Amino acid sequence: MLENLRTQIERLIARYEAEKAENERLRQELHACEETGENLRRQINELESQIETGKLAEAFSGGISNAEAKAKVDTLIKEIDRCISYLEEA
Repeated sequence: MLENLRTQIERLIARYEAEKAENERLRQELHACEETGENLRRQINELESQIETGKLAEAFSGGISNAEAKAKVDTLIKEIDRCISYLEEA
């Protein structure tokens, strides 16, 4: 009976060690996946920024002259200034 108990304890310890190793492997895999996810999020943000920059550049250069682009920018600046003054009054 004592020998049977020792055998069961040894098997239990072996299973524990195997599960412990599996747990560590899964933790490492999770860490690697989290790093990959963070890298992909950064890449998405960079690409979205590039898209916005491209859209803005296209909007200002899409068949208009420099004078027209300057006029558009001036108009936008005036509108922003007007909005700021409204906010300051409130």
